[in-house]
Amino acid sequence: VQPGKPSATSPRHWKSSDTSPTSPTRLVGVVGLEIHAQIQSNTKLFSGSKVGFSAPPNSLVSFFDASLPGTLPVLNRRCVEAAVMTALALNCTINKKSFFDRKHYFYADLPAGYQITQQRRAVAVDGQLAYSLLGGRKRNQIQSRTVRIKQIQLEQDSGKSLHDDQRSQTLIDLNRAGVGLMELVMEPDMSCGEQAAAAVRELQLVLQALGTCQGNMSEGQLRVDANVSVHRPGEELGVRTEVKNINSARFLSRAIDYEIQRQIEALGRGEAVLNETRTYDSKSGHTIPMRDKEGLQDYRFMPEPNLPPLVVYEDRGSVPAGLLGAEGVVVLEGLREGLPELPSVKRARLVRSYGLLPEHSFTLVNEDGLMEYFEAVVKETRKEPRKLIGWVTNELLGHLKHHNLSVSKCPVSPSALAELLELQEAGHISSTVAKQVLGEMWRDPGRRAPEVVREQDLGLVCDSSDLQRVCQRVLDSHPDLVRALQEGNKKVLNRLMGLVQKETKGRADPVLVRSLLEEKTS
Repeated sequence: VQPGKPSATSPRHWKSSDTSPTSPTRLVGVVGLEIHAQIQSNTKLFSGSKVGFSAPPNSLVSFFDASLPGTLPVLNRRCVEAAVMTALALNCTINKKSFFDRKHYFYADLPAGYQITQQRRAVAVDGQLAYSLLGGRKRNQIQSRTVRIKQIQLEQDSGKSLHDDQRSQTLIDLNRAGVGLMELVMEPDMSCGEQAAAAVRELQLVLQALGTCQGNMSEGQLRVDANVSVHRPGEELGVRTEVKNINSARFLSRAIDYEIQRQIEALGRGEAVLNETRTYDSKSGHTIPMRDKEGLQDYRFMPEPNLPPLVVYEDRGSVPAGLLGAEGVVVLEGLREGLPELPSVKRARLVRSYGLLPEHSFTLVNEDGLMEYFEAVVKETRKEPRKLIGWVTNELLGHLKHHNLSVSKCPVSPSALAELLELQEAGHISSTVAKQVLGEMWRDPGRRAPEVVREQDLGLVCDSSDLQRVCQRVLDSHPDLVRALQEGNKKVLNRLMGLVQKETKGRADPVLVRSLLEEKTS
């Protein structure tokens, strides 16, 4: 379905799968999604034109893309294989024979006056996507959910209309016209924006792992339409609205939650919810009406006369003899064998192999490149993975977020971090000093941890006589804490240890400090 246009594949009669306990009078949201994923391919779906995001306007347009008379579509096998691989990863049923259709509407950025899509039978149907989100009071508990995939279909993207308000004119760029899209239709199994955003993020990770879509939402490679309605559990579903072309998971969550609340408030005032298309204004945080929904009859679907049925074969043995080795043959067996490790499998492996908590595996996999970074550090240090994980997900990731950097741009390499942690593991520096050294390495990526420790004299103070004097000075300065400790308040000991570390700038051996303090206050 062309982004910006209504979808003919939107479910007409929905059943919500959300069975959470709810008050019988309370209205709840029902959310389904239609996602357009731009296929990662060198050329377009039906022409040999290159695919590129930032190319000069109208520089990637073939005669077929411009719909010149006499041009014919030639199906790109790579796009078919990408759709089939995605379907396999989402546990879909692959239709061994599917069809292409023309869907007619008239827009300036659609030169032919129709879009080639799959209306009668899509390439894949009946799949599911398992996704997780953080819940609980502290938002640190993994909650697992599943959303059904109604179908995955192949279709063309449209061009772009660029509106110049100052000159009152519209410019057309056809570079995107004809680029291959997968449209994934998700059933209305979600009830809020957070669930929808988590499902989209999981799909994004799956597509990136497969290499079938880069999933960069800011460049329009993944665009989401949200179908939103409200109802009382057990009653008929309400009238739905469609919020179009949302290009960020954060905006998707906000748009859905706003739309659910808007519909609840409208019904509370006795108003009707209109079956309409809306857009999300990220500045105001509101959804805004665009147009009334158009019906199926507007599209005048017809079979695409210039393309034969799309046939997918189970294995090489089922390919007719005359077609073996032919350019357009797609075989399931090879694609299934070539599937990579998917995000859910990665998380399970991290928990199993390293003894990590599920929420830690969630963070490692969801942050692009972080899992590979973590595993690289594990290989180069003796520190236990369960002790190492905090350094990666808290300290390192905290620095990355603060400086707005991706893992690939991290100035501290896995080997450099491993070298730092080896110093701590060997007892040469404290954890406080290790964090300080990491900050120095971040500011000056060329410096190694031993060099920073040596230059700034940050090594652990293990001399008993020196620490004896520091501990005594701290105890003399805080008689109230000493009294509380002697009266049985064991937590005060950690406070005293912190004061000693402050005196020594984090260089005191914590084991020795604890022993000395216990000895002096017993």
